[in-house]
Parts: sequence; structure tokens; C-alpha cells
Amino acid sequence: MMPFNFNNTYLNLPNCFYSVVKPQHFKQAELVLLNNTLATDLNINIEDKEAVLNQLLGLQSNTTSFAQAYAGHQFGNFTMLGDGRAIVLGEHLNQLNQRYDIQLKGSGRTPYSRGGDGNATLKAMLREYLMSEAMHYLNIPTSRSLAVIGTGETVYRESIHQGAAVARVMKSHIRVGTFEFASYFTNTTELNALLQYTTQRLFPELTNTKNLALSFINAVTDAQLQLITNWMRVGFIHGVMNTDNTAISGETFDYGPCAFINNYSPATVYSSIDSLGRYAFANQPNIIKWNLIKLAQALLPLIDDDQKKAISLVQELFENFNINWQNKYYAMMLGKIGLQENNSLNRQLVDELLIIMQQQKLDYTNTFSSLCYHHPSFELISSNIVIKDWTNKWTNSIKSQEIGEEGAKLLMQKQNPVFIPRNHLVEDALTDACLGNFSSFNKLLAVVSNPYVFNTNLSDYLNAPEEDFDANYKTFCGT
Repeated sequence: MMPFNFNNTYLNLPNCFYSVVKPQHFKQAELVLLNNTLATDLNINIEDKEAVLNQLLGLQSNTTSFAQAYAGHQFGNFTMLGDGRAIVLGEHLNQLNQRYDIQLKGSGRTPYSRGGDGNATLKAMLREYLMSEAMHYLNIPTSRSLAVIGTGETVYRESIHQGAAVARVMKSHIRVGTFEFASYFTNTTELNALLQYTTQRLFPELTNTKNLALSFINAVTDAQLQLITNWMRVGFIHGVMNTDNTAISGETFDYGPCAFINNYSPATVYSSIDSLGRYAFANQPNIIKWNLIKLAQALLPLIDDDQKKAISLVQELFENFNINWQNKYYAMMLGKIGLQENNSLNRQLVDELLIIMQQQKLDYTNTFSSLCYHHPSFELISSNIVIKDWTNKWTNSIKSQEIGEEGAKLLMQKQNPVFIPRNHLVEDALTDACLGNFSSFNKLLAVVSNPYVFNTNLSDYLNAPEEDFDANYKTFCGT
């Protein structure tokens, strides 16, 4: 019995959108991690782990694997790209007939490798596994990792690394950059084929709309706004929000230089390649707007034959983007402090708190947790004189609501995670795991898999790192 139920539809697109290619043959491959929970959710048969490994490596498969072509704006600069180290093994259908890409990342060279080796490091693939699982349990749309496979290869980056691949699961790997590729390098017929296919796969409810391209952009915008709102809710910084890393499905993916904010500062950047702060924490809403405009530009020929009219329709569509973002953002932030009414007075409370947090260098996660729970880890925050003045005003607002203090506390506990994958803990866990000791990795994975439940026995996982750590911490693409 085969572990996967593959049924590929992407190959029905014109062949300019992909290249048929098989994964590299790794003679010493072994399963390092297998996500049993995800496998169960997807109805993937894992009784025979050897069969799972063989099918993930393309050694036991009747399906056609392929690398996707796409382009993208990377740090604002357009370039031709494509899956340079990843191969879609197939589209798996679960028992509910839901479709998921099973992609092997770190699977060797493809026609889009552009001189790269197509391989990936064990540390980067373990990071992707850990971070994507953390995001899943934070209730944020995300890719997930089904397995990490040690390839037995040596990978050369800034130093020598163990090679690995990750089996990544997503609703779809179609991205804004896929549409940019179609716009720049194909014709209108092929661009329309991509739009029709993506709509049918991800937004079938739009199929009979009057202006499909415009409705499609609107639907993608809604999904992206919801996603970025969630990122801001938990203090997540993606780090490399290029258009080729913006999934049409609204899923978070590509966990290279990502990190979680500690002391609150809107300008926080950890990525070593983001020297100008383009993808800083507070700039993520602006960047997603920029990326969505690139999607709209790619689809202009399908919006209207008259380019001026098409541009006018797009401008009208984005006219209320900033207002919509502000409404979503404040609704979320008010939930974090237990307030239901999205009005100017309550918004002012949010703004005041963020200013205090920045000035006092308060931890983002722990500050909001201190409003929900009493614990020694939060005492420094709750006893802060400046924040006490704010707390008095906030308490009066809470008491004036119909839901009262208990209702507000329940609302906050749903919005505010207690545990996040703290950057220093992630680095320690990955370093140990690469040396063969998975104890700290597995413990951290267990903690972030239950992020909204306060457990006093896990107080060590509440602590932010020393300020010096944050000041010098850098993340890397790393694959």
C-alpha cells in the first residue's frame, strides 16, 4: 500500500510553468523526524516508514514530480527564479478530497538552480520543521513539515554542514511570483490559464464572478491581511517577504531568516540580509500591500482590455487598503488587551501601551501575558510604575464592558500566546540536534505545540534572552 494518494493537476497547466524532474538519489538517506500528527491529519499511511522514505525520495512512486517556474521581486528587485532546490512530489488527496502539495526541499538541482547545488542543511531543515509547527499551533495559516530526511551528504555554506531535506506540505505553492512569471515571460492565454487553475483550486467560489481577475485579487488580499494580522499578533517577523515568498493561499512559508520579537521595537530586524529594514516587524503590512500591487499589475491584461481602465479598477480596489488594515489591526490588538469595542478611545489605549513598551524595552509576549496571568516572570512588567498608570485606565475600560473582567481575560487568553519559540532557545535546540542530541529540540517542540496554555512548570520558556543577545542576533537564509 502506497503512503500517499497523489493526483497531480498542476501538470495540466502549460509546460512553461514547470519542469519535470526527479529528486537527487541519496544513498545514505534516513528519516530524522516524522510528523505523525500531520500524517494522521492527511490520512497518510505511515505504518511502513521505509515506504514513506522511498516515496518521498521518488524511489517508489508512479507520479510525475516537478519543479515550479516563478519569478519575483526580491528586496524590491525583479528576477527570474523557480524551484532551485525543491520538487513537488505530488498533490496528495486526503479522505475529505482536500488537496495538498507534498514538496521535497533540499532535493538536489533543478533547471532553476542558477548555479546552486540544490541541497539544504540539516540545521535549516530542522528550523523549518520547528518554526512551521509553532506557527500551526499558534493558529496561523502555514506550511507544515511532514518529515526531515538526513541525506548523508556534506553541504558547503559559510562552513561545512550535514545535508538534509524537508517534506513540506501546503495547500499550494503558487505564489505572487508565479503570476509575475506569467506576466513577464508568457502570453495572455497562459496567464489566464494560471488564473483559472488557481481560482478553481484555491477560490472555487469565485468561478462565476463577473470580473474574475479583480475578484481574485480581492480574495488574495483578504487572505494576506488576515495572515499579516496574525503575524503582528504573536510578534512574528518573516524576514524575507519577497513576492516569491507570498503564497496565494495565504499560508506562511519559507522559514529562513524568520524570528520572534522580544523587547518591543517596531523597527526590529533580525535577518542578516535585510540591512535597510525593508522587512522590519512594523513594515510587514506595507510590504504585503506592495506585493499585492505586484500581483495586480501582473493581472492587468485580464482585468480589462483597456489598460487605463484596468489600472483605474485596481486603484479603486486598493483605495481602502489602509483603512481595512487599520480596522483589522486594531480589532486584533484590542482583543490582546481584552476590549471588544473598536473605537478611537480604545485604540488610543493600544497606542499608549505600545509607546510604553518601546520606551521601557518591555517584552512583547510577556507584557500581554502579564495582563492575563500572575506569575513571577511577569512581575517586572506589572510592577513597572509607568505601565501602572496605563493599567488603571485599562482596568476602568475593562470594567465598563458587558463581558466584565473574566470575559476580558478569556478573550485575551485566546489572543495572546504564553509560549513562543524564543530565538535563543531555538538556536540552542538546533545546535544540540545537529550534534545528535534531540532532547532540547523535542522539549521546545512540545512547549510551542501548546502555546496558549499557561504551565508554571515551564517558566524557563517564558524568559526573554539577555539584551546583548538580541542586539547581536542575526538570522540567515541558511538552506
